[in-house]
Amino acid sequence: MDLQEKAMNTTDLEIAELRREWGSRVLILGHHYQHPEVLQHVDFRGDSLELARRAAASSAERILFCGVRFMAESADILTEPNQIVHLSEATAGCPMADMANASAAGKALARLERVADNWTPVVYVNSSAEVKAFVGRHGGSACTSSNSANVLQHYFAAGQRILFLPDEHLARNSAHDLGMPDEDVLLYDPFLPDGGLTDAELAAARMVVWKGYCHVHTNFTAAQVAEVRARIPEARIIVHPEAPKEVVRVADAHGSTARIIEYVREAPAGSTVVVGTERQLVMRLAAEQEGRVRVLALLSSSCPNMARTRVTDVLAGLRDWPDATRISVAPEIAAEARLCLERMLQF
Repeated sequence: MDLQEKAMNTTDLEIAELRREWGSRVLILGHHYQHPEVLQHVDFRGDSLELARRAAASSAERILFCGVRFMAESADILTEPNQIVHLSEATAGCPMADMANASAAGKALARLERVADNWTPVVYVNSSAEVKAFVGRHGGSACTSSNSANVLQHYFAAGQRILFLPDEHLARNSAHDLGMPDEDVLLYDPFLPDGGLTDAELAAARMVVWKGYCHVHTNFTAAQVAEVRARIPEARIIVHPEAPKEVVRVADAHGSTARIIEYVREAPAGSTVVVGTERQLVMRLAAEQEGRVRVLALLSSSCPNMARTRVTDVLAGLRDWPDATRISVAPEIAAEARLCLERMLQF
């Protein structure tokens, strides 16, 4: 055993001892994109929707979140004031969440409302607490890649037009799943005057989507899908709906992280499934299905922010509960953001 392995084993043992000491007073949550050495210590792993539900249902004194900041913020918003939430690695943010802020979103909504009535904002859960609060204040809901189409359908059925923040690709793909033509979905670029849209365009639009994206999933291309088709014609290809529409429409299936896991597990024995999402999940599915289904990555695409969390951060969190890792959303923001998240959990 080398020194690195010995140190890692010592860390694991220390974590296990601290877990025994805390018992049910602590809850550790981990996103599917975390490294396996981290996930071995969590109470629950899941996608954003599942982890939000786990946080909301928890009565633990402390919650340690292994993921990125917006997830820990959601946990803090959904738990009681006497519960304390920590993010295992304080610097783990989300670039897509940073692509929209409440001030810019407010200016966009004001512009839309000057042109036409009945606008409701919908926000992908991969967003800051401030943006969720803005959406909650204006009667809108958060959504995840699992329930985005249901959320959109709810507001469309109520006669609303939708401003979708911050992921343009999830928005476009969800709209397409509902049968909306591409021309009914307009792109709002906050760095262009008036978002780059004319009053006439906005007056005719049913849905306006923010110019934002996840680089993990925009790394995938239709050319990669075509290459797989040529090389492994029998393979089935599933991608995440944060991928561009050109990729989603040539894949065999698309869906949330939870749906991708289900798709692979339901694949016939002896088949090949090619997956377009973050590499940690693909690697774990490949190991899980070894000998039954061959699981391959469409491209090895990683989230560097998810990768920031190490098992030593889990240990430090449980042992020291550093002030730097505590996530505490201001009460006035949390109240409105909670409305946004609770509406999401109804879908």
